[in-house]
Amino acid sequence: MAPQIATASSFLFVPANRPERYVKALDSGADAVIVDLEDAVALPQKEQARETLARWLREQGPQPRLWVRINAADTVWHGEDLMTFSALSMAGIVLPKAEEPKSLSAIARRLGPGRGLIALIESAAGLAAMREIAAVPGVQRLAFGSIDAQVDLGMQCGPEEEELTHFRIEIVMASRLGGIAPPIDGVTTDFNDDAFLARMVQRARRLGFGAKLCIHPRQVEGVRRGFMPSEQELAWAGAVMAAVRASDGGAISLEGKMIDKPVILQAEKFLHQAGLLSD
Repeated sequence: MAPQIATASSFLFVPANRPERYVKALDSGADAVIVDLEDAVALPQKEQARETLARWLREQGPQPRLWVRINAADTVWHGEDLMTFSALSMAGIVLPKAEEPKSLSAIARRLGPGRGLIALIESAAGLAAMREIAAVPGVQRLAFGSIDAQVDLGMQCGPEEEELTHFRIEIVMASRLGGIAPPIDGVTTDFNDDAFLARMVQRARRLGFGAKLCIHPRQVEGVRRGFMPSEQELAWAGAVMAAVRASDGGAISLEGKMIDKPVILQAEKFLHQAGLLSD
């Protein structure tokens, strides 16, 4: 598995045709960087962008935090993208328009062990196949392409995309049933409104997402902070674990409420996230 893929919370996009931004993105504090060969690159520049990124990777050596979003399986660039980057040392591949479990299985086999595969769900077909996609060996996380999904479905969503709540819950369900890490939520296009971003991150966290796609470096810190437990949550988790230690095997209660296994697991999760509890 790609290093720390299960716990990464911030994934920053950078255009493949802007090599001067690669290192800046890696230095931004993002848990992972996705160099984008798809939407961020105009059609006439696709091949040159691929060559530019491949040359940079060969010169720089292993990049365990760098992912490549290749072009979709139904495009003329897909085969060469896959052949090029499956031979280079990086975190893994992000597949856009993920819809066919068989295609994802073939990509995973080509990547082999040690590199990851993220399936970007952004169409009606992808949404319908999510549970099968999440069960494909080698697929390590699902990501939600909420903007493309709206277009494919003919939806007209408000700024907070409340109309997509059902699909977000289904992505979380598919990830859980597939036994993979919590999914990655879609982008927030306004990178100047920190308060709005914070609300969107908290919404994603409440629904069960574990990460978010970022389109600008200034979003990274807000996303990372938003997926971490708050001070109140850590204080509660500490109190729960103290009550467990004091129980000596008997019934456990805290502030008049019984503490059972799910509560303990949630407390342990918060403490693990904050680095306050080791495995």
